[in-house]
Amino acid sequence: MSLTRAEAEHRAGVLAVASYDVELDLTLADDVFASRTTIRFRSEGTATFVDVKPRALHAVRLDGRAIDPALLADGRVPLELDAGDQELVVEATMGFRNDGEGLHRSVDPADGRAYVYGMSFMDAAPSVFACFDQPDLKAPYTMRVTAPADWLVVGNAPARETGSEGAARQWELGPTPPLATYFVTLVAGPYHRLSAEHDGIRLGLSARQSLAATLEREADELFTLTRQSFDELHRLFGIRYPFGDYHQAFVPEFNAGAMENPGCVTVRDPFLFEGSSTRADRSFRAALVAHEMAHQWFGNLVTPRWWDDLWLNESFAEYMGYRVIADATEYDDAWLHQSYARRAWGITADQRPTTHPVAGNAAEDALSALQNFDGISYARGCNVLRQLAHRLGDDAFLGGVREHFELHRFGNATMHDLFASWERAAGGGGLDGFVKDWLLTPGADRLELDRAAGVVRRTSPAAHPADRRHEIEVAVHGPDGWTRQALVVDGPATPLAVGDAPVLLDATETTWAVSPPDAATLAALPGLAPTMTDPQLRATMWNSVRLGLFEGVVPLSRIADLLATAPPVEDTSDGARNLLPWVLDTVLPLAPAGTTERFHAAVRAVAEAAEPASELQLSAFRATVLSAADPGELERWAAGADLPEGVADDSDLRWKARRRLAELGATDRAALDAALEEERSGSTTVHHARAVASLPSSEAKEFAWARATGEVSVPNYEVKAAGIGMWQAGQRAVTAPFAEAYFERLGEIVAAHQGWVQGDVVEAFFPITHLDDATEAAAAAALEQDLPGAVRRRLADRLDELRRRRAVLP
Repeated sequence: MSLTRAEAEHRAGVLAVASYDVELDLTLADDVFASRTTIRFRSEGTATFVDVKPRALHAVRLDGRAIDPALLADGRVPLELDAGDQELVVEATMGFRNDGEGLHRSVDPADGRAYVYGMSFMDAAPSVFACFDQPDLKAPYTMRVTAPADWLVVGNAPARETGSEGAARQWELGPTPPLATYFVTLVAGPYHRLSAEHDGIRLGLSARQSLAATLEREADELFTLTRQSFDELHRLFGIRYPFGDYHQAFVPEFNAGAMENPGCVTVRDPFLFEGSSTRADRSFRAALVAHEMAHQWFGNLVTPRWWDDLWLNESFAEYMGYRVIADATEYDDAWLHQSYARRAWGITADQRPTTHPVAGNAAEDALSALQNFDGISYARGCNVLRQLAHRLGDDAFLGGVREHFELHRFGNATMHDLFASWERAAGGGGLDGFVKDWLLTPGADRLELDRAAGVVRRTSPAAHPADRRHEIEVAVHGPDGWTRQALVVDGPATPLAVGDAPVLLDATETTWAVSPPDAATLAALPGLAPTMTDPQLRATMWNSVRLGLFEGVVPLSRIADLLATAPPVEDTSDGARNLLPWVLDTVLPLAPAGTTERFHAAVRAVAEAAEPASELQLSAFRATVLSAADPGELERWAAGADLPEGVADDSDLRWKARRRLAELGATDRAALDAALEEERSGSTTVHHARAVASLPSSEAKEFAWARATGEVSVPNYEVKAAGIGMWQAGQRAVTAPFAEAYFERLGEIVAAHQGWVQGDVVEAFFPITHLDDATEAAAAAALEQDLPGAVRRRLADRLDELRRRRAVLP
């Protein structure tokens, strides 16, 4: 059972938590660990409950009086409390998890070593220790850990060795400053650790032993980014980092990009980049480093009272992360990469039926709130804060932030508290209109050029969009190339006379709106784009085309022409939200016949013309591999042979070639298994799962399906990879039975997973390639069922995507 807002408000009104003492023994077995929690708190005298999700509950004692463990139901033990100071002790056996939540235990396929890390976010903390699990009951933590003698132990406070016995050692961490339950973490295992120091702060990095060489290679850049980010945030906020050491642990099978646990940030270890990486890859990682550091103030020092203000965490960290990286590190083009990696993600989420306000998102319970950690809370919220900082100016914007930190230090606050500080810093100017129109009203504005009338027309979901003012730059192509002019759009029609010239609205992407190219511009772009040298303008062009397809106003045939003349290889990342996955997974399966061949020829030409060993060459060759149709050539690339001069032979590229062979049906399971045995690691295991699931055979689809239903239990990354690989546009005859089974057995799929992964599996295994009436009807009917919030949100979004793809089919 997920905690509701009403329950949290009641419990916060009657309890004040003084401290947690958590004892964990990680040496019991491979699947379980011992957990003993002592909570000291003050009560007003009432009935409430403690959250705990054990494998077995052994004892519960309130002020020394035993409470029957059999009272445990739905992860809660009821408590009848007297008024005054009290002590609760809970002893339990907990289960290690493999879904990226709770205390996650992972066995490295490379060497068989086990690694543990804690992810207490949302509803997961009670599967590690008993607690009052809500963000506004903060308290100091002391953690005592028994672990194998050869393990490193890191957490929210420095670990001190307190003893040893046999093959185990004991560690003590804390007490910490007051923390919300969802920040409590532990990283334990035979991790490789590196240390440094900056400005009186001890810094650390760690990763699995099989990634030790990679960590050593990447450490200088990571430590440099950490130092630069600390210096800039200290300068901007005027308040020093308040949580002691700062450790960044790169951990396996992590669901999010990273988690901002005070003192011990956990990061998904693919961000160490075992193989080749590009500037876009590294720029995104740099922004992530600064994002998690900004959370130490916004989220950790001052924490939202409830999840409807989660944007105070994520939007602010997103904005500050990109700002810090752009202003204080070598990645001064960070906002360009933000355009590619985040903007379309945010605006598409904001245009779906499941859109929600940035703030005040009406999260009824914690699990429902998890679904709002999306492009709206991150990308749109970031854009809104960027606009607000411009509107107020830095003196008022940062002055309000500093006051907010001082007023609520180590406590909780709301959006209204922050805006009150901003209004005081700005001299009393009201921001109610800004809040209402930009933060409380969902949906993006639409800006469209009406050439005949000589105006830009704005439509808005806001009832009174007075504060949805768009200060944009308009790019117009003329005899002297692309030129820009400022334009303020603050009404339904704003004059803009451009004649017949091609136009791109919001050329610098500083506002939040859908602004697809008009027909004349779209017709001209295939001829203009090859010589478009401004990187931001190219990003704007591609985002406007991408969002135009999403809205159904840009024909696939026009995109096909653009892909053939100016393929988007300048976006050198192949991250899930970037352009290359969109082209491969959305555009090419829908586009007119021959489009894939035209795209392949175009990216191949770019790869051959690019400077050897350049990022452009790497990006273009990745696209070449993933759009190739010659099995012999792909086999050679999979073996690391016949690569262009300058393209490094690395595991990621070899597995891309194997994945493409699988999609074409030009390899088999035995060959993929053999390749995995030759190079077994965490990343190759995930590659293998996706490649096997991509094979055009019933056996391959059964391989994937068993992971959806829980018949085969594998870590979260492998489950999701299998779902993504399962649905290939040219394999509908093979996947048809599974498309029907998805809806017939949806309840079984849902029951097999929990938390974060539950939503990921529902999305990944949705039969998105079956663009037909039956699939649409089955999805609509499924939404009539009583479904968990996470499932309903992902299913509704997939149905919306299905309908949009059907609408643009030639």
